[in-house]
Amino acid sequence: MDKIYDVIILGAGPAGLAAGLYAGRSRLSTLIIEKGKDGGQIAITDEIENYPGQIVEGESGPSLIARMTEQAAKFGAERVTDVIKSVDLAGEIKTLTGNKDTYQAKAVIVATGAFPKPIGCENEGKFIGKGISFCATCDAAFFEDFEVYVVGGGDSAVEEAMYLTKFARKVTIIHRRDELRAAKSIQEKAFANPKIAFMWDSVVQSVDGEDLLNKMVVKNVKTGELTTVEADEEDGLFGVFGFIGYNPNSALFEGVLDMDHGYIKTDENMHTNLPGVFAAGDIRVKSLRQVVTAAADGAIAAMQAEKFINE
Repeated sequence: MDKIYDVIILGAGPAGLAAGLYAGRSRLSTLIIEKGKDGGQIAITDEIENYPGQIVEGESGPSLIARMTEQAAKFGAERVTDVIKSVDLAGEIKTLTGNKDTYQAKAVIVATGAFPKPIGCENEGKFIGKGISFCATCDAAFFEDFEVYVVGGGDSAVEEAMYLTKFARKVTIIHRRDELRAAKSIQEKAFANPKIAFMWDSVVQSVDGEDLLNKMVVKNVKTGELTTVEADEEDGLFGVFGFIGYNPNSALFEGVLDMDHGYIKTDENMHTNLPGVFAAGDIRVKSLRQVVTAAADGAIAAMQAEKFINE
C-alpha cells in the first residue's frame, strides 16, 4: 500500500474503535487494522449493564460494538482485515507489515488488547457468556442469589471472589494448590467471609449443560478423585469465573516497546517510549480493564496522535 496515513490503529475493540472515531473526526487520515471480528472480549459478552449511555434493556457486546464500528466509519476511518507480522516503529514513518500488505503512517495506536487465560476445561468455549465469565465487575449482577465458583488462587481471584459475595449467595474458590497465593491480608478477609468456601488441590475438568452452564466435573489433582457439581434444581444454572491471569496480545512489540509483564507501558496520555507510538485499552499497564476505560484510552490516544502530527 503506497498511501501514508496520519494514523494507523491496530485493533478494533472499544479502544481501537474509539481512537478511530476521534482520529477520523479530527480529519486525520485513519486506518484501522483488525485480524478478526471487531470488539475483542466484549464481542463474546451476551449482556452489558455498566457502559454509560448504553441501551438499558437488552444491550449486548455485539450490539454495542456494532454501533461503535458504525460511528468510526461515519467519520471516515478506513478498514483492513489483516494479520500484522512485523513492525518498524522507530522512524518518522511507521511501517507495519502484514500477510496481505504493508501499511505506513506518521503515528500508530496499539490497541491489540489482552485476553483472559482460559480455565482449560472441556467444553469451556461453549459456555463462555452462558455461565463462564472472566470479569466479575461485568457479570456479577447476573448471578444475584445464585452459587458461583471462582477458579484461581492469586490476588485477583480472591479479590474477585470477595466482590462476588455481594451478589451470589455462595462463592466457592477452586484452587489447584492447598493454599492460596494471594497476599496474606487478602487471604484473611476471604477466610473471614462466611459466604466463601474452598475446594483445594482441584481443577475444573469439564463443564456441561444444555443452553446454560449447570454441571461441571472437578478433579482432585492429588488423589484423582472426580466430583460432579450440579446446579440447584430451582436455580437451573451456576456461574464459573476464571481468574488465572491474562495474556496481553503484545508479542509483536517485544524488544520494541517498553513493557511490564507483557503489558505496554504508557504515561497518562498513552505515549509509549517511542515518539508517535501510543497504546490504548487492555494492552497497556492499567488498574481497570473495562469497556469504558478502553474507550477513554482510545480517545486520548487519538487526540495525542493529532497533537504529535501537528507538531
